[in-house]
Amino acid sequence: QVPLVESGGGLVQPGGSLRLSCAWATSGFRINAMGWYRQAPGKQRELVADITSDGFTNYTDSVKGRFTISRDITGNTANTAYLQMTRLEPEDTAVYFCYAHAKERSAYSYRNYWGQGTQVTVSS
Repeated sequence: QVPLVESGGGLVQPGGSLRLSCAWATSGFRINAMGWYRQAPGKQRELVADITSDGFTNYTDSVKGRFTISRDITGNTANTAYLQMTRLEPEDTAVYFCYAHAKERSAYSYRNYWGQGTQVTVSS
């Protein structure tokens, strides 16, 4: 069972916008950081952006100023992360994988959990 549920993605023209969502769907875990990696055909997977439980964010240089990551930490959508992507470029085309750095409350160490991935295609 995949504890992360991704949504969003799709086809958009250059200059357009998309929003990805990633929801942690299992109780009994402590979540540290959440974020997205992406993988384009023939390329290695790369970190796009992540956000810690304290709200600190990190972006790869190519998306700075265009992408914004955020995260709900309370309420019905607690532990849901969002990636708002604007001014999209063809080079942003990839499969985007959400991840969460998490552990069961009784566990000693954290590890990464992965979503199923969602395709983002930027093309005219």
